[in-house]
Amino acid sequence: MSAKAISEQTGKEFLYKHISPSAAVQNRFHYATVTAETDWDRLTQENQWLLTKRLVVKPDQLIKRRGKLGLVGINLDLQGVKDWVKTHMMKDTTVGRAKGVLKNFLIEPFVPHKQEEEFYVCIYAVREGDVVLFHHEGGVEVGDVDAKALKLTVAVNDKISEEQVKEQLLSHVPEDKKGVLASFIVGLFNLYEDLYFTYLEINPLVVTSDGVYVLDMAAKIDATADFICKSKWGDVEFPPPFGREAYPEEAYIADLDAKSGASLKLTLLNPQGRIWTMVAGGGASVVYSDTICDLGGVDELANYGEYSGAPSEQQTYDYAKTILSLMTREKHPQGKVLIIGGSIANFTNVAATFKGIVRAIKDYQEPLKEHEVKIFVRRGGPNYQEGLRVMGEIGKTTGIPIHVFGTETHMTAIVGMALGHRPIPNLPPMAAHTANFLLNASNNTVTPANTRTASFSEPKMANDVSPAKKSKAGLPAAKATTLFSNHTKAIVWGMQTRAVQGMLDFDYVCSREEPSVAAMVYPFTGDHKQKFYWGHKEILLPVYKNMADAMKKHPQVDVMISFASLRSAFDSTVEAMQYPQIHTIAIIAEGIPEAQTRKMIKMADEKGVTIIGPATVGGIKPGCFKIGNTGGMLDNILASKLYRPGSVAYVSRSGGMSNELNNIISRTTDGVYEGVAIGGDRYPGSTFMDHVLRYQDTPGIKMIVVLGEIGGTDEYKICQGIKEDRITKPVVCWCIGTCATMFASEVQFGHAGACANQASETAVAKNQALRDAGAYVPKSFDELGDLIRTVYDELVASGTIVPAQEVPPPTVPMDYSWARELGLIRKPASFMTSICDERGQELIYAGMGITEVFKEEMGIGGVLGLLWFQRRLPRYACQFIEMCLMVTADHGPAVSGAHNTIVCARAGKDLISSLTSGLLTIGDRFGGALDAAAKQFSKAFDSGMLPMDFVNKMKKDGKLIMGIGHRVKSINNPDMRVQILKDFVKQHFPSTQLLDYALDVEKITTSKKPNLILNVDGFIGVSFVDLLRTCGGFTRDEADEFVEIGALNGIFVLGRSMGFIGHYLDQKRLKQGLYRHPWDDISYVLPEHMSM
Repeated sequence: MSAKAISEQTGKEFLYKHISPSAAVQNRFHYATVTAETDWDRLTQENQWLLTKRLVVKPDQLIKRRGKLGLVGINLDLQGVKDWVKTHMMKDTTVGRAKGVLKNFLIEPFVPHKQEEEFYVCIYAVREGDVVLFHHEGGVEVGDVDAKALKLTVAVNDKISEEQVKEQLLSHVPEDKKGVLASFIVGLFNLYEDLYFTYLEINPLVVTSDGVYVLDMAAKIDATADFICKSKWGDVEFPPPFGREAYPEEAYIADLDAKSGASLKLTLLNPQGRIWTMVAGGGASVVYSDTICDLGGVDELANYGEYSGAPSEQQTYDYAKTILSLMTREKHPQGKVLIIGGSIANFTNVAATFKGIVRAIKDYQEPLKEHEVKIFVRRGGPNYQEGLRVMGEIGKTTGIPIHVFGTETHMTAIVGMALGHRPIPNLPPMAAHTANFLLNASNNTVTPANTRTASFSEPKMANDVSPAKKSKAGLPAAKATTLFSNHTKAIVWGMQTRAVQGMLDFDYVCSREEPSVAAMVYPFTGDHKQKFYWGHKEILLPVYKNMADAMKKHPQVDVMISFASLRSAFDSTVEAMQYPQIHTIAIIAEGIPEAQTRKMIKMADEKGVTIIGPATVGGIKPGCFKIGNTGGMLDNILASKLYRPGSVAYVSRSGGMSNELNNIISRTTDGVYEGVAIGGDRYPGSTFMDHVLRYQDTPGIKMIVVLGEIGGTDEYKICQGIKEDRITKPVVCWCIGTCATMFASEVQFGHAGACANQASETAVAKNQALRDAGAYVPKSFDELGDLIRTVYDELVASGTIVPAQEVPPPTVPMDYSWARELGLIRKPASFMTSICDERGQELIYAGMGITEVFKEEMGIGGVLGLLWFQRRLPRYACQFIEMCLMVTADHGPAVSGAHNTIVCARAGKDLISSLTSGLLTIGDRFGGALDAAAKQFSKAFDSGMLPMDFVNKMKKDGKLIMGIGHRVKSINNPDMRVQILKDFVKQHFPSTQLLDYALDVEKITTSKKPNLILNVDGFIGVSFVDLLRTCGGFTRDEADEFVEIGALNGIFVLGRSMGFIGHYLDQKRLKQGLYRHPWDDISYVLPEHMSM
């Protein structure tokens, strides 16, 4: 949602802090808030003015007309305010049809004034700009300001001046107040623009001889502008409408939504209700709510919500478990129903999202059965058959009644089944996967030559590319009636390879000669080529870093499809409109601030560019061109016969519902000629009427379908067009959102524009107006398909439509990745791993979540145990590992590894290179003795050889005993590292048989020479063997295997890496130059010297 109401306190904070100093506002920063938890003594300490001033108190909970409702306490002292609050706090109150509890109050200084000093001012946004309303008589009795107030419309990009305000708004204001009022209104308008308000009303605005006082204020801001205004807004809280509580579950889903690229929405209407919904898609969620209310379920409807935009399995699980948790808290005598519905998805993998829902159902299976919950599922889209199969299976295994339906069932039919208004049919088994549409039904088995790589990177001028239309000087450029043909070429902004491949597959089944995508623009990489498939062949499409190069090299392109993010969509769209060759731009991003959208619309109108979107999936012209992911995957393209034109054109706001219209129209008529989803924002780039007029002027289109929506007034232009005979083709129209008038409090639906600000914007009012104008309007969405069929049959009967013979499309091979997703093929993995899994919601170490690792305080030793040994080691084992890392971390700069690292660092190499040069010295002679010592001592001990025999044998064989001996340390000068480790091991290890054996060997070797001690490498090696064999976590074979494969040397490598990095940083910090070994430290032994 974009426009969100803020509290009066928040609105005034914005105004007082950011309005121009020239606007003579007098009551800045004087307010206090009171709730049930307020400490009055502390409040008065922080706001001393409460003790000295006369006061006003009122609830601050988005309640309109508080004065008329008697909800304002005026001219009170502090005790009077306390008494007034006491009588109202936590009291049930009815405002219109909404019932709620008063619990948040605002206290401000009372401003003594006369009635004639009260004024009314309001600024609100419209498509063409912003409207300033002013009335010279403000206050409680202001009445119908729309009829009485003077109006000043400020066009997009324009500014207002004090002279304009005085001339057009202040004609009834006394002369002595005009100057200060004009200055304030200009400052207020600038504030409104700068802070991205969409609505700002002050009533009354009081002007006395002292200046301006803002008494009561109501406001909405464009929440999507958070990335622009964060520094000015700070953290904004958006209170719920009066009469609806703010539930923690709503906040939880809102937080999930904020952290996700998908869309997740939840509004609780009646937590005790028996009808719950979990609907995919902003438009579909409204349709399901409408149908539930139409069938008498409004009082039992528990929630409104939607999930869309390809949420992950984990996100869907989190969303689903929240719904299931809520609906299983209180029992209902009739049991409960859960409607898991949705239209036909364009790009969401239905099976993947259903996996999350299935997980949640498994987790809540007992509560669901206890509360007698019945579940009804209807869905379509990529891999929907697998999703429905899994959903059906979970019903059978858990015993929960789950009824599953696909695209063969009308979208909202499950609502009637769930509420007992229609029987539940027994459907035949459906296809197992989406591949069933991809086989060529014709006898023609010829496919293009299997060329490995071809390129469409060289632009070719199509013969039918028409130049941009020229308009008369001073007039906006005319927009094209035909947006797309089978020669249309597009540039795609963004690295959306899946969407581009979908477009190319569509082009291929439509038998286009060349791909519709000429190039891609992606600013974050250099120019390169990207590989795609054209039927059976691999082709290369160019990717450019900047748009100018793409436009210059592909002059035949006239469409841009922008997958830019909400932050960059404005700039990239404005840039694209600088090129006269671009006639159509599709903007996919949702959440673009409305002010930016209106600027794009104005520029597009001036340049004759048609904008589809924002917040859209795009549009499709069967047989010619499709935008991005429109129409879904190939199975849906073929099932809905979108590879060839029909006779019916449609326009919709919703992307998901546009795909549902493809399905409905293909089942009830000869198919779609063209379809456009204009987008769910309040100000779509092109309107319903723009496209309906195009369809009216297109000979191939015989009937028009419009799926309108609550909010806005665009549908009334269609009414006017029908009445004036500008539209003569049959128009079948239905506006979704009829349920809104049945709710006691305002509900913001999934689309930003789906909110009625006045009675004429309700879906009920618009449906009636369309019916009165002569459009075909069904009684409900449930009957839309039947009405389309009726109108179509009449056109066929009259000869207006002559259905064409079906021609099968060519075969398009399935992508390998999608075939694997569907389970149609199998392939051995390139490699296997068993220690870590990063694919889920959190990182997993050997089966243990990273949050659990930290919760258990496992430390480095514990993590090493999980990743190296796939086990949770005992606490003492983890401590021993960490001690080993500490004692092996460094041994001075003289050892070979540190020396190499230092030389490399001084040669100007980077950290990785320097570290690697040091690590490469580790082996049997340096650091690698851990493994060798463990193997030698283990072999001797396990064979039953006495320590003396072992020493004698090694001497006889001429081999060194690894882990014995030290250059500096001796029996008389012991290595404290060994002593520390020995004390710990003796205290904590269950058994130290191999260590004891090694110490016996040490006694023998030191009797011969005092420095032949058990050194730190040898100690760690034999102690680690004792650890592996006796800690209880390993079999003897497993313990021996870890020694054999070199795990112990890993301890030295890991520990010493810390020291090497330290030496590298030390040399850099000391700024040491290139190292050159001194001559006097080198013995030059040349051949001549040897011969002398």
